[in-house]
Amino acid sequence: MVLKLHRIIRAINFPTNFVKILRIYQLILAGLGGVFAVGGFAPWYFFPMPVISLALLFWLWLQSDSPRFSFGLGFFFGLGIFGTGVGWIYVALHEFGNMPVILALLATFLFVALISSFPALAGYLLRKWPTTQGVKLCLTFPLLWAAAELSRGYLFTGFPWLTLGYSQVPLSPLAGYAPLLGVYGVSLVMALSAGLLVLCAQNRLSMKGKVAAAVLVLLWLGGAVLHKVEWTVPVGNMVKISLLQGNISEEEKFQESKLVDTLETYRRLVLGSDARLIVLPETALPILRSQVPENYAAILRDHMRPQAGDVLIGAFERGQGLYYNTMYSLGVSPSQAYRKNHLVPFGEFIPLRWIFGWVVNDLLSIPMSDLTSGGELQPLLNLAGQQIAMNICYEDVFGEEIIRSLPQATLLLNTSNDAWYGDTAAAIQHNQIAQMRALETGRMLLRATNTGVTSVIGRDGVILKMLPQHEEGVLTAEVQGYSGATPYVRWGNTAVLALLLVMSALAGLLQRKSFPLSSGVRKSGPV
Repeated sequence: MVLKLHRIIRAINFPTNFVKILRIYQLILAGLGGVFAVGGFAPWYFFPMPVISLALLFWLWLQSDSPRFSFGLGFFFGLGIFGTGVGWIYVALHEFGNMPVILALLATFLFVALISSFPALAGYLLRKWPTTQGVKLCLTFPLLWAAAELSRGYLFTGFPWLTLGYSQVPLSPLAGYAPLLGVYGVSLVMALSAGLLVLCAQNRLSMKGKVAAAVLVLLWLGGAVLHKVEWTVPVGNMVKISLLQGNISEEEKFQESKLVDTLETYRRLVLGSDARLIVLPETALPILRSQVPENYAAILRDHMRPQAGDVLIGAFERGQGLYYNTMYSLGVSPSQAYRKNHLVPFGEFIPLRWIFGWVVNDLLSIPMSDLTSGGELQPLLNLAGQQIAMNICYEDVFGEEIIRSLPQATLLLNTSNDAWYGDTAAAIQHNQIAQMRALETGRMLLRATNTGVTSVIGRDGVILKMLPQHEEGVLTAEVQGYSGATPYVRWGNTAVLALLLVMSALAGLLQRKSFPLSSGVRKSGPV
């Protein structure tokens, strides 16, 4: 009924003011679609919602009569999903970075606007690409959407947060495609599902609609079958681990008067565990590694000897005048360390310092905001009988970087401090991203965080154990290492890129058949 009414409205030559009102209505509808898409992500996990929202956006794009308006529809969809889903950036800038309210709001809006330009550009290019509705819905829509998300994950050091594929973890049948194609491949299948939904709605009584429905069902059934495949196998014995959550507030963390209390908190938590591997959160000790008292380190080291284990400690490290965000070990194994490689712009390093240095110096108050990357090629941590692929905080957002340590690694370990985002959805969203990493790699993933979410995630992406947020605690579990490689570990994002190239070539071929050149002018096709 809505589709028929919309066609009637478009067929009537309404006054210009009415057309403007209709466009405003469509922009609002696109924005609301973006807002509702957030319902697929943690903490709600309603995985069908992003597919439905994307179908709404695709339908609106079909109604667009210009590339400029298609850009606007994609931009408003982006404002909806990112404004709602990553608005917690304001908390980090204002409450903990001490940026004035107006400037923090402006900076948050500009950031949201920047990443909203990716779906906007997809809409613009779609309207510039003339072809039939069927080709658009089954090829060009999914192709451009996935390409936009891939671009967002790489450009400007990358910000793949709220990539739609994450919304399918862990319960959606479409999550079964993660070990094959990674999160961007799941997004591609979601976009194809959305296109098929629109095709079904527009042709529900015809053979075309029935074929679209059948393909849609097969697509989801295929994911469900893939979800049952065990890509990796257990290796070695299970190991007892403890993940510490100190719950040190960001306001107190760097106060000199609170340092003794912080050290005592983690000493007490370590001594209370008999696990073979004990993990502290990212920068749990807010001092340089060289400043950790020797007697303190000796107490932790001596505690690990009876259980033939190791403790991993998060602290800053200085070397040759440079500063690093580091995890280092103490215990029966030779001391080992991992230095964070993928740093957060403005939070951990200053991009284009000659342009943006004033932002950190004059507007923000973030301790240790000028760090150095530890480099891409760092050895695995050989601790507690496991080969551990270490990553710190934001690094687990980049699946293509995590797989560099595979298939050699038997366990994945992430340490983080999401206290910067207060009591928002950021921490649980971050944990959902980690669930995708477990699925992609076929490995268990352990997360030790300051204020949450501290969790143990199975190789199927399911949370096995989790501590309550914003409470001090110790999460102890028996975990299993795994060997082997999923297709995504072997191919990375190359597979989904190859799919996009094939889809692009096929769309181009069908375009030439549908819109032959006549007298040097390309005929217009149905929108």
